[in-house]
Amino acid sequence: MGRTAIDTASTAGHPEAVASSVAGAGPWRAAVRRLVHDRSAVAGLIVLALIAAVAVAAPLVAPYDPLVQHDIVALKNQAPSLAHPFGTDEFSRDVLTRLMYGGRVSLAVAFLSVLLAATVGTAYGAIAGYLGGAADTVLMRVVDALLAIPRVLLLIAVATLWNGLEITGLVLLLGLTGWFGVSRLVRTLVIGSRDSEFVTAARALGAGDTRILVQHILPHVVSPVLVAATLGVGNVIVIEAGLTFLGMGVQPPHASWGSVFHDGMNAFASSWWVSFFAGAALVVTVLAVNLVADGLREALNARQLPAR
Repeated sequence: MGRTAIDTASTAGHPEAVASSVAGAGPWRAAVRRLVHDRSAVAGLIVLALIAAVAVAAPLVAPYDPLVQHDIVALKNQAPSLAHPFGTDEFSRDVLTRLMYGGRVSLAVAFLSVLLAATVGTAYGAIAGYLGGAADTVLMRVVDALLAIPRVLLLIAVATLWNGLEITGLVLLLGLTGWFGVSRLVRTLVIGSRDSEFVTAARALGAGDTRILVQHILPHVVSPVLVAATLGVGNVIVIEAGLTFLGMGVQPPHASWGSVFHDGMNAFASSWWVSFFAGAALVVTVLAVNLVADGLREALNARQLPAR
């Protein structure tokens, strides 16, 4: 009774706040409920959370140092055992430890580059869609030209010219070549919302273009961007592993799943477990990300999200 009275008093005289609360809480809570009841998405989220937790806590839980060569003769290419559950590589390094530390790098590169791509793509597409006219045409023709270049070839070309990429450079490279599709998605959604009634009402109340775009239109496109970004994480994990496998990604002494996979392929006949466990880490993580993305796509139905 007291809490209700306080809430009522705090929202009295603020009908916009009440309307926003009522309109916003319901759909998002329903989306969370749908996601929780999606067993595949929950399983993917649990697996992804466990992998991320192990990677973050690698300095605390890893059994060995990832760079230490324990015994280059006696422990070289040792099969999985109690002392080394995932075996050792050709340099007698513990594979399980290197996968834990490699997960830190692979996941960090993927999440940071996708965050950069989603931010740049959202801003670019929102501006193009809201301005419309000649500005929209010019901005989107630039995107069309960039999309005409295969991303893998662009990445290889830039990585080759920019010899010896550091992790920061790799994040920038992957992020700044991954926003083109997001910008087209956001532009389409912004164009669809630009002439909506809530935008017309906000403009009639004196809201400026920046406020309309940031506070009213962009919240309306959050869910599709979130789904696209989640799918992008799995894609970038594979791309980073491929670049590192080719020697153009993460450089020694840092380890990533791609570098561990590459180390195993050098002596696959005698130490198949190195590439096997590295490949399994990649497959399981990407599968978990895709399951979460599919669950988000079903739960975050853009048509059911609040128009603000």
